[in-house]
This record gives sequence, C-alpha cells and structure tokens, in this order.
Amino acid sequence: MSTTAERRAVVSTPGATPDKDWVIVTRGLKREYDMGGEVVRALRGVDIAIRRNEYVAIMGPSGSGKSTLMNLIGCLDTPNGGEYWLNGMLVSKMSDDQLARVRNKEIGFVFQTFNLLPRATALHNVELPLVYAGVSSDERKRRAKAALAAVQLDNRMHHRPNELSGGQRQRVAIARALVNEPSILLADEPTGNLDSATSTEIMKVFEELASTGQTVIMVTHEPDIAAHARRVVVLRDGLVASDDKRATFKQQMGLP
Repeated sequence: MSTTAERRAVVSTPGATPDKDWVIVTRGLKREYDMGGEVVRALRGVDIAIRRNEYVAIMGPSGSGKSTLMNLIGCLDTPNGGEYWLNGMLVSKMSDDQLARVRNKEIGFVFQTFNLLPRATALHNVELPLVYAGVSSDERKRRAKAALAAVQLDNRMHHRPNELSGGQRQRVAIARALVNEPSILLADEPTGNLDSATSTEIMKVFEELASTGQTVIMVTHEPDIAAHARRVVVLRDGLVASDDKRATFKQQMGLP
C-alpha cells in the first residue's frame, strides 16, 4: 500500500484507535467561532495523518485555518467536531486539565518570539520546563546540556539572551522545547523574526533533528520555508487543499 493510501485509510475509520506508528491523526476536524453572532468556520473537516518521525510543514495564507489547526494539534484548544488522536490518545474528548498534562508531556513548542527569560542563561532557560515538572537539579542540568548540544549550542550555555544572536536565541528556544523529550516538536512561524541567512540556519537545525527521529511539525505562510520540510500540507478555507512530498510542492510553487 502506498503512503498516501495508508494515510487515507487511517483517517477514514472514525473511532478506531490509530496504529502506534501514527503520532497525529485528525478525522473531520472542525472548529467554529461565534464572533458577535456571526459564525466563523475556521476548520471545516480536516483529515491529516502524520507518522512518527515525519517532518511536515502546514502552510496556508492568512485565514486558511493553519493557526487554528496548530492550536488544536498543540492541545491549546478543542474542536467543535471530529477527532484528534495524539500518540494513541483521543485528545479531542479530553478536559482542560487532561489537555494541559498531555501538552506538557507530548508537545514541545517553538514560537517566532523566542520567549526567553532575559536575565537567565541559556542553560537555565532550557531547564525551566524541568523545574516545573519537579525534576531534580542534577537531572535538569544533564538533560538541558544534552538539548543544547542537540542544537549545537553547548558552547554558549552560560550566555544570556542579549549575548546571543537571533539564530542562537531561537536555538535555545528549540532546545527548551526538546528538553522534555516530546512526541512532537511544534514550530509556529519559527523564522518570522529572522533574516534569510539565519532562517536557513534554523531550518538546518530542524532537518538535523528530523534526521535523528524527532517528529517536527512546522506552521508557516512562507512557501520557501515550508519547502524545507519533507512533506507539505496546504490549507485553504479551512480544508486541506493539497498534501504532497517536498519535491512535488516545490515543483508546484516554482521553487528551485
């Protein structure tokens, strides 16, 4: 069976628990908002299946539903209809408290604003999620150092954010997202505050993480950034408009 056929099969079986190889499965996912009496249908029935260890970009213009989908995938919001399975768990039916536990354990977030504590070193910034999780000091340091090494920043761990370049700050943010060993790394416009050369540097970090087996999902509105992923899902008007391998997407976009 082809990969596309396998994805189609897993999203077309409502209620069935996905095989463990599928880290994310959405079936008919819908999200509507009441904006002063007017109903906005941000997602109209999105079917997506992402295998463990995939590197996927979710792309679309403003208003396409990509930010809404990211919030649902990141367990920051709940759908009005359909199913969302994360790592074999039906999170679309969970309470807010359950969602918070899943979010902290399963998802590492990277945002375009780095959200680093300005007075803390890179090492301490990366340690923070482990502090909240009650991990011992020695174990925190060990894991934080390993996460910084994974993004080639172990030689800057004692520097504060104002002593780092924009690309280095984003790598600290990526290390912080990795330190809990999440099922998925979810990046929202991760190069939005970076110049083109630094953006390429950060894309290389994501590629290297994906090559080691980390599942990476990147949300962007920029085709040239999306083209760094191995697979690109394009949303339009709250629906999946296309879902292609990188080579096909680049050809359609006229990218080199």
